Amino acid sequence: MALMANLNLPEKAVRQQIASAVSLVVQIARFNDGSRRITHLTEITGMEESVVSMQDVFVFQRTGVSAEGRVSGKFVATGIRPKFVEKLTASGIAIPAAFFEHSVSV
Repeated sequence: MALMANLNLPEKAVRQQIASAVSLVVQIARFNDGSRRITHLTEITGMEESVVSMQDVFVFQRTGVSAEGRVSGKFVATGIRPKFVEKLTASGIAIPAAFFEHSVSV
């Protein structure tokens, strides 16, 4: 959108501004049953040259389809403790470290 406004900013500068302003990306997908679900919670960690670097914090793990045809699944932690947790703690929102521990599905 910034490039469409004719601000004559280099693409790399726009990416740097976005990477510094956004901490978390929530990705939503539509499944075969027509439902929309959050599939990834991803942290933006910064820039590597001209590429925005990101890491998944939680991902939706599809486990199957119910008898009614609905997609079933659960969120699984990737084991990465995001950097923005420090900001939340400073704001008085405490999240236990175990919340981000990698869980192995059986």
